[in-house]
Parts: sequence; C-alpha cells; structure tokens
Amino acid sequence: MKRIASKLSALSVLFLCATWFFLATGLKANPPKEGSERGDVPGWVMITLMSAILVAGLLAIATPALGDLFEQAMSKVGQ
Repeated sequence: MKRIASKLSALSVLFLCATWFFLATGLKANPPKEGSERGDVPGWVMITLMSAILVAGLLAIATPALGDLFEQAMSKVGQ
C-alpha cells in the first residue's frame, strides 16, 4: 500500500510540473495581440495551478493516513 501511495504522490508531482511547464511555455509562445482583450486569463490559470498544487500537497500528506485507515477497516471486516 505504501508503494502505491508513493507512486501516486510522485505521479501527482510530475503531473503538476508538466502542467506548469506547458502553461508557462504556452503563455510565452503566444503573446497577446494589440487591441485584443484577454480578460483575466492569467489570474484564472494561477488560481487553478495553485489549487492543483494545494490538492497534491494534501494528497501527499493524507495518503499514508488514509491507507492505514483503509487497512484497519479491511482487517475489521475480515474478522
């Protein structure tokens, strides 16, 4: 169970890094045209990215505890 939790944590961090990289390079590659209104897209991208990082951090912290809780529940059911 601990192997799965560490793999999930590593995959979530890898996914977040890849997302950040693609967002950063995509925003730099397409500069805004003059006279176009972009709205608050960079703000929403930042909010989404920060939310994803927060979820990944909580998942990394809570995964071992949730795994132990699951194992205890399954051992009680098996008795």
